[in-house]
Amino acid sequence: MALFEARNLHKRFGDRVVLEDVSLRFDEGSVSGIMGPNGAGKTTCFNVLTGQFAPDRGSVVMDGEDITGLAPHAITRRGVARSFQAIKLFDQEAAQDNVVVALPRIRARARNGWSDLARDTAAFDEAASILASVGLAGRERTRASDLSYGERRALEIALALATQPRIVFLDEPTSGLGADGTARLADLVEALRRRYTIVMIEHDMRFLFRLADRIDVIHWGQVIASGTPDALRDNAWVQRSMLGAA
Repeated sequence: MALFEARNLHKRFGDRVVLEDVSLRFDEGSVSGIMGPNGAGKTTCFNVLTGQFAPDRGSVVMDGEDITGLAPHAITRRGVARSFQAIKLFDQEAAQDNVVVALPRIRARARNGWSDLARDTAAFDEAASILASVGLAGRERTRASDLSYGERRALEIALALATQPRIVFLDEPTSGLGADGTARLADLVEALRRRYTIVMIEHDMRFLFRLADRIDVIHWGQVIASGTPDALRDNAWVQRSMLGAA
């Protein structure tokens, strides 16, 4: 059953058509991949799916509900979370504090409840549990800026999980990671797939082909191929463009 769908999305900026008739389907409990060359429209697609941009035409549907054009915070409340290619953290705050302020019940307090936050031990316990789930147990009080690059990537995923999502969009999660960091991230995605539907934009084909149940290839703003990793290895276009080298 499809948890999340994009139907015939179109997006242009001025004279430049970035997405043209893009349709995608992400089944509940699956790991899906989106791949393609630089400038193909992948991140713009993510931005439309998660409310950063409104499509010019087409629709975005979450669990049967049309969420097209909703603001990012409204889409987040419906169970959609994402990471970004460029890491976004509160660098001068501890890892645990970064996660605490992403918890829905803490965000709902707005300015009225911040003075009592230090006494909310349940919130800090919940944040510690989320950090442990992404491999950051014992790093709770480490300032975000003092974490390694791979740990910062894990912390950004923890922030996404703190919003209590059903589906998590990861934009180039292996970007900047070495072999060890990529291996740890692969193990993390394997663990998270038991609880979340995951969609990844990714250039690392070995990583993506190992983890994804299904992959969509976007080029020139269009979906030009879709299927399982095994099916795409045999796709003539993928082979010609060396995207199927994995």
